[in-house]
Amino acid sequence: MKKEKKKKVEGESPKDSTRRLEHEAEGGASGAVVGAIVGACAGPPGMVAGAILGGVAGALAGAVLDQELAASEQRTRELDEEIGVSGGDLGAPNLKHPPPTGGAYSAASSGVHPAEEAPAEGPIQTPDP
Repeated sequence: MKKEKKKKVEGESPKDSTRRLEHEAEGGASGAVVGAIVGACAGPPGMVAGAILGGVAGALAGAVLDQELAASEQRTRELDEEIGVSGGDLGAPNLKHPPPTGGAYSAASSGVHPAEEAPAEGPIQTPDP
């Protein structure tokens, strides 16, 4: 039987692979502890079997969680690049915006000049001294 190599994730650095292995080890250790506790009801053989099965399940869960985290981080980096958060022009004050073509606010509602007629509520009354 031929041994399969683990596929290296595109752009994965040694730091990323170390982090992935750490997460798998953490998951395996916590799974082994939980498996041993659950298996304790069947005695010492149950503890051993539970620790082994729990360790395998925990390592798999840790690997999947790390893979999902890496995919989420990659998607966040792509979105940040797309909208200009990293290396872009998000919030740049010198952008040239096209003039509005419709649905613009009126001058009266934006405070440029007063409206021709009083509002429906009536004018603001002056307080009595």
